[in-house]
Amino acid sequence: MADPIETEALWEDFHRVVNMTSAELAAWLRVRDSDEEAEALPEEAGTPTGRHVLAILQKRRTDLTDDDLRVMHRVVDTVGDLVDMEDEPEPERTPQDTRRRHRLMTLGHDPLKP
Repeated sequence: MADPIETEALWEDFHRVVNMTSAELAAWLRVRDSDEEAEALPEEAGTPTGRHVLAILQKRRTDLTDDDLRVMHRVVDTVGDLVDMEDEPEPERTPQDTRRRHRLMTLGHDPLKP
């Protein structure tokens, strides 16, 4: 298990970049996986990382596992690479912007959310 001070800093960073609530993320994952033909079961909706982020949002800091910490690091790094946190939110202008937003939302970050 990681150092408690490092875990605290990661917890804060994770909750800073993940700006969607667990209910918002769960709804997004279900919408993202539904189509005209079928819809995934709620507990199977979304990407594995998206489901893991949702599970982390529903945990207390003291209940985090090493796997949770790895996912939290990956989410913080990925969102940091895709978003300039100082300049958000930004308007969607192109289909590429929409894809970027949807990718971020799968990780729990909505760039258009204040």
